[in-house]
Amino acid sequence: MSQIRPLIPLLVTAGILIGGNGLQGTFISLRALEEGFSTSLIGVIGAGYNVGFAIGCVYVTRILRAIGHIRTFSAMAAIASAAAIAMVLVIDPWFWFLMRLVAGICFASLFATVESWLNASVTNGNRARTLSIYRLVDLGSVTAAQYAIPGIGIGGFELFAIISMALTLSLVPISFADRSSPVAPEAIRFDVKALWNISPLATIGCIVVGLTNAAFRSLGPIYAQEIGLSVTAIATFMSAGIIGGVVLQYPLGYYSDRIDRRLIILIATFGSLLAGLFLAFVAGSDEWLNFAGIFAFGAFAMPLFSLCSAHANDHAAEGQHALVSAGMLFFWSLGAIIGPLLASFLLEIFEPPVLFIYTAAILALFMAYTIRRMTARKPVPTEERSMRFRSLLRTSSFFNKLAGGQTRKEP
Repeated sequence: MSQIRPLIPLLVTAGILIGGNGLQGTFISLRALEEGFSTSLIGVIGAGYNVGFAIGCVYVTRILRAIGHIRTFSAMAAIASAAAIAMVLVIDPWFWFLMRLVAGICFASLFATVESWLNASVTNGNRARTLSIYRLVDLGSVTAAQYAIPGIGIGGFELFAIISMALTLSLVPISFADRSSPVAPEAIRFDVKALWNISPLATIGCIVVGLTNAAFRSLGPIYAQEIGLSVTAIATFMSAGIIGGVVLQYPLGYYSDRIDRRLIILIATFGSLLAGLFLAFVAGSDEWLNFAGIFAFGAFAMPLFSLCSAHANDHAAEGQHALVSAGMLFFWSLGAIIGPLLASFLLEIFEPPVLFIYTAAILALFMAYTIRRMTARKPVPTEERSMRFRSLLRTSSFFNKLAGGQTRKEP
């Protein structure tokens, strides 16, 4: 604990940010529906966050290098707080789109700042412990935050104020952190052609994860409300998908380190597809069947990003791992921009189960592409892989560095 204690302010700050972000994503969808916004407009608002997130991924290192960690964090937390409270002052879908875009830029920058700082502060001796605590902070804060919605209600200004207060208060623990700001990170280089050449499967896979998982995170609350779930049940539904995402991360990762990683990607995709079909055609409006279905969906779908990133790193040459880390997150962002838009238009025309028919269709196409790639390229032998599987958060490219540790030496 003596090694972890100096990192506690950063971990507390991360918990506040992750919880506030998770609460805002679910709440905005439900509040927009209550305000009478159409489902397609709610999809546009959801896509706005991901547009901002993609922009933030590209420019955050330039900001960090220009003004440092503390100033970057302070500026982005203040802007994100103002954007959250402004949404209750102007009830307009296009204004909300703009505020969510601003929030996306801010959160990409805030997560990158915290994770860059953590990465500079950990040692190989406390890296695994810090990473485990960070994952627990992520799971606990996002899950707990969902229950603020039924506890307070989606009407009124209270939740907007609480989100704004959380973002402002996130400045407090980080202000008590080590006063020596770490060295600014190197600028992130994007090379789309190089990333495609490293692994077409991983590139497409990250886009698919964005198309499907981001649609669930943005429109899952709308689906749950339209099938008749209560506000408390909606919070449980969203939490079940998040918690499910943790269950199979390490079992799937363990086996992917030992056999052809593409086979595990195929299994995870198939499991996600079956769970989507179960939700679309079996669960109906039954509360517990929906909880079980979304838990299974999360268990198989959420590890796909980490599996695809690990597969790309299998094929990356020395010095290309940072490019892979940034590129995979960027391609996920592209899919996450399109996914809520496509799914929201379908939800506006068809019944709620179409959300998971849409995800199943995307996943079926990805399965076909995965099988095609398995016949086109031999797997990387386990003894030649430079890195083990790492369970990654889609917060910033610096999480990959934080999770890095040592390269793999043994078979």
